[in-house]
Amino acid sequence: MTTAERTLADLLEITAGQVVREIGWDEDCDDRLRAAVEEWTGDALADAAGAEIADAVLLWWREKDGDLFDALTGAMAVLGDSGPIWLLTPNTGRDGYVEQSDIAESAASAGLGRRPSVSVTCDWTGTRLEPPR
Repeated sequence: MTTAERTLADLLEITAGQVVREIGWDEDCDDRLRAAVEEWTGDALADAAGAEIADAVLLWWREKDGDLFDALTGAMAVLGDSGPIWLLTPNTGRDGYVEQSDIAESAASAGLGRRPSVSVTCDWTGTRLEPPR
């Protein structure tokens, strides 16, 4: 794993051996980020249809994808007790950009705590959302 890939995995607080489920993949997703998570966990990303409970969820989301609240509650259904949902949205100015106020409203409605967003790649912003403890 390169230093850049390790940094991406560390930024998302992903650790070796975790089951990470991916929801919302499309052609525009960042393959470098996906590869970094797979390399660091030692396993392929679990897809949305899998039955295994996830330690973390990568939720790729664009403004046109529908109802964010519904997507968040769906992601919570496959998430273990204390794992995060990483909501990955296009950066400001990119096609599909999601307003931070929309993220805050949907997260609060779903009962999720929200950390400040961080730029995870040149095209994607990540917002860590956590179920109540």
